[in-house]
Amino acid sequence: MDALSMLLKNVHLYETKYYCLKGNDKWSYSLARKDTIIFYLVLKGGFCIEIDGIQRQASTGDIIMIPHAKYHVSYAMEHHGKCAKAIDDLLTQSDNKPVQINDTQGMCNADLVLVECSYDKEVTRPLLSALPDMLPEHGHQSKTGRKVLDMGMEFLSIESREERLGKSAMINRLASLLMIECLRAYIESLPDATDSWLRALKDPYLAKALAVMHNSPEQSWTINQLAEIVGMSRSSFAERFKQVVGMPPLTYLIDYRMRLAARYLRLQQNSISRISELVGYSSDSTFSQAFKRVYGISPRSYRQKMIEEGHFIGEYNDANTSDDE
Repeated sequence: MDALSMLLKNVHLYETKYYCLKGNDKWSYSLARKDTIIFYLVLKGGFCIEIDGIQRQASTGDIIMIPHAKYHVSYAMEHHGKCAKAIDDLLTQSDNKPVQINDTQGMCNADLVLVECSYDKEVTRPLLSALPDMLPEHGHQSKTGRKVLDMGMEFLSIESREERLGKSAMINRLASLLMIECLRAYIESLPDATDSWLRALKDPYLAKALAVMHNSPEQSWTINQLAEIVGMSRSSFAERFKQVVGMPPLTYLIDYRMRLAARYLRLQQNSISRISELVGYSSDSTFSQAFKRVYGISPRSYRQKMIEEGHFIGEYNDANTSDDE
C-alpha cells in the first residue's frame, strides 16, 4: 500500500452536514467554523471566495476544499463581498432546505452545496497543518483527478437531494473521496524544492519508510531496519528523513504512536493494556510514561477527560483493534 493510503488509514470524516445555497443578484456572506473541513461544490453558476486576502474563483463543476475551516467570505463574481453578513445561524436553522443568500427577486447566479465534516484532530493534525487554506490550487488537477472529482460531486449532489437509507454513511464516504482526491492532487503538484514535509510521500525512499511505520507502528523499528527496507545507508536515510520531514525517523514514529494511542483512547474500544500493545509498548507503565510526556496526563486520565468533555469518538470501529475492556 502506498504512503498516502497508509497516512490516511486512520483519517475519517464523520458527522458530515450539507447545505444547499442559492445566491441571488449581488449576494455575499461570511462563515466562521471551527474544527471542521469544508467543501464547496458549484452545481451552477459561479462565485468568489476569500480567505486572509487570498481570492479564488470557482464555476460550474468546480470544488473547493477548506482544510482548516477558516473564516471566509463568499460572494457573487460581480460583487465585492465587503458587506458580507454571517450566515452561521441561517445554516443552523436550514433543516436541509435550500438557503437563500440575499433573498431578492434577482436572478439566481450560484447554486452551491456546502459540505462540512468533523474529523479526528489529533490523527489528522500533521497532514492538515501542511496544507494551504484552499485546495485544489489552480492548474494542479489532472484529467483523471478531474474525472474523479466530477463523479464524486455528481454522487454527492444526488445524495443531498434524495432521502434514502444509509444517506449519512454515503455522504461521509463521498466527502472522504473528495478529500483524498484534493490531497493527492496537491501532493502530486508539490515541487522538489518545497519545504513541505508532504514531499516525503513522493520520495521513493522516504515514502517506503513512512508506509511501513504507519502500517506496523507496533513494530520495534530501528533506523538500520528502515534504512535497509528503503535501500539506503543508515546515515543517508536518517539525514534525508530529517531534512524532508523535519524530525528524525524514530521521533516521527513515536509521535505517530502517541497520536494513534490518543485516537484509540477516544474510541473507547480497547483496554489501555491492549492500546499499549497496538502502539508498540511491552508494558503499560512504559506506555503511560511515553503518553504523559506528550499529553501531560496518563492514558487513563486522558480517556476520562475526553469522556467528560464529550470528545470521544465512536463512529468508527477498527475491526483489527477491537477488544472488550
